[in-house]
Order: sequence, then C-alpha cells, then structure tokens
Amino acid sequence: MKHIKLLNPVSGVWREVIDENEYALTDACDSPDAIIVRSADMHSYALEDSVWAVARAGVGVNNIPLDDYAKRGVVVFNTPGANANAVKELVLAGLLLASRDIVGGIEWAASLKGQAGVEALVEKGKKAFVGPEIQGKTLGVIGLGAVGLLVANAGAALGMTVLGYDPYISVDNAWKLSRSVKHAKSEDEIIENADYITVHVPLTDETRGKFNAATFARMKKGAALLNFSRGELAVYDDVIAALESGQLRRYVCDFPTEKLLGVKNAVCIPHLGASTPESEDNCVRMAATELDDYLKTGAISHSVNFPDADPGPLASPRLVVFHANVPNVVSSVTSRVSARNINISNMLNRSRGVHAVTILDLDDAPTPALINEISALETVYKVRTLA
Repeated sequence: MKHIKLLNPVSGVWREVIDENEYALTDACDSPDAIIVRSADMHSYALEDSVWAVARAGVGVNNIPLDDYAKRGVVVFNTPGANANAVKELVLAGLLLASRDIVGGIEWAASLKGQAGVEALVEKGKKAFVGPEIQGKTLGVIGLGAVGLLVANAGAALGMTVLGYDPYISVDNAWKLSRSVKHAKSEDEIIENADYITVHVPLTDETRGKFNAATFARMKKGAALLNFSRGELAVYDDVIAALESGQLRRYVCDFPTEKLLGVKNAVCIPHLGASTPESEDNCVRMAATELDDYLKTGAISHSVNFPDADPGPLASPRLVVFHANVPNVVSSVTSRVSARNINISNMLNRSRGVHAVTILDLDDAPTPALINEISALETVYKVRTLA
C-alpha cells in the first residue's frame, strides 16, 4: 500500500479517483510516498526522503520550494483549471463591486438601524453610492489561461467589449475563446483603452510590481483594476496614490494587506477566489489523479518543476531518472544500462529549463548495483524504479 500524507485537511472526494485498498491518506505518516498540500508552508518543512511527489491542491505554489525539490527528484504538481470557475465567478462579482459602491452602500445602510424614517434616509443618501453599468464598457483581460479565458468569455456574454492579451495562450484556450473577444496586440493596448482591467498572470520576477505609478498614469482616468492573481503584482503605495488622485476609480483584490485595508475605493476580499466546496473538491480530485498516475506509471502531468512526460502503461521494468538538463547525461545513463546487457525497449526524454527526466523501459529489471551507479552520477538527482 502507498501512503499519501496530508499537510492540510482535504475533501474525501479523493476516494472517487483512487482506491482506498491501494492508498492510505493520513496526516500522520513517517515515510510517505507523496504529499498533498494546500496552504501549508513547505519551505521550512522537513521533507521525508521517501517522498517522490508533492501535489498542490490549487494553482499557486509559492509555499513550495520548487527548485530545491526538483534537485531532490521530487515532482511537484498543481491543479490548473480545477478552481477556474470559482475564481471567474468572484471576478464577475468584482466587476460589479468596481462599478457601484455596493460595499460602502451596504455598510451605510446598516448604520441607519435605529434611526427614524429609514426609507426616506435611504432615498436621500443613495446617490453617494451610484456607479456605471458594465454593459457596453471595455474589459481588458491580461492573461488568457484557465481563469482569464472564462472571465473574457463571461464579459463578452454580459455585453462588454472585451480585449484579451496573452502571448503564451495555448492552442486549446485559443479555440475556446469567444469570437467576440478582440485580440489586443500588446498590454499597452489594454492599459490605455480599458475601463476595467483584470489581470490573470503568475507572480514572477518579471510580473512583480507590474501595476505601478507608471502603469496607472497610462490608464484611462477613472478606470478600475481587478487583481485576483497575486497581491504583489501591484505596488501598494502606487495603488493608494492612484485611488486618492482619482486616476484609479476602484481597486478590487483578493489579497488584503495592512496598507490597503480601510483605503477608500480599495475593495479587499479575504482570499475567497477558490473558496467554494466545488473548487476544493475539483482540486483534490485532480491532485489525487496526478499522484495516482505518477506513482503507478511515472507519468508526469501538470508539474511545475519538471516537464510533462507520459511513458504510457507500465508493461515492463521502468527506470525514471531525474537529472540536470546538461549534455551527456542521457548517454551516461544508457551506456551503463547497456553495459549490464539490458535492452532498452523504449525511451522518453523531456526537459524543462535546467531540469530533465529520462524514462527507460527495460527488457530486464535493473540490478541494485546499476541503480546505485546511475544515482552516483554527478548530474543525476534521483532514480526511481517501477515494475
């Protein structure tokens, strides 16, 4: 039986995709084969040597040391698209919150409790919270991945003029994009023309602080920015300055910070993007499926630190070698296999950045001595055998 350790409580829907007779899922295990994690910080976690894979039941992986795990031969998966609809729905709510001051109006109405003539006070004071309709306005979507695609299509269905920009859009997503969504040739085209901008890109060194004073200065005066990706995509001080000057009408985000809380026209939602039971179930199903496929066959899908690699069903002894993506590694491995007079019936080599994986199907089982010899190679991280 294989053991999967849970660093956070997860839905029991994993039983729908993997067999309880083959796997034990528990929050207490000394030598797990794999780990499922949601928000737990793994940067300070003492990773067990027995672990072959970590599945993040969600998209963001900032809580996992990806490169360190790659060099230990640990594949890290995430679950892109599993929570996309949940986030999309909250972004649509964000569009409405960015238009009329709904939050301010609700808080003001609550403050009227106990006063005489509430109905008259409401009619007299409601004008302070009015705002424009979103129909007919221009929505700019930066990033057309799983969430951005859905947001763009929904915006078009709501009667908005939608501009979409993503130089890395997948072929599948391009096919799924509504014909009503217009292709922006650059981010600048969106920044300069959109009434509402929603950003759906990962946090990297290149995207950190993407929305700053210079960006806001190029936006239409009174435009709104929606950030349901990562808080650090925006420079908080610049957001506040743009709100105070009126250059930015509203900033709606899913990432409250001390600086933004209480700032007029900053709407801080308490990280509810993926917080639906449906989303949590979808993430767990997908994470369990990824681990099941990988632990049984070595197949890698939706990894964030190694390339996708599908060697097919396991029909003979299989050697999975994780290594640096440098010259001569594959030949160093195959030559040692051949020296043992073992035939390689099938081979798959894939790379992603500085890391790579080579999967060999063999006619005969590799000996412990062969595995130790390959493991000792300077450019090899870890060797796994399947039979």
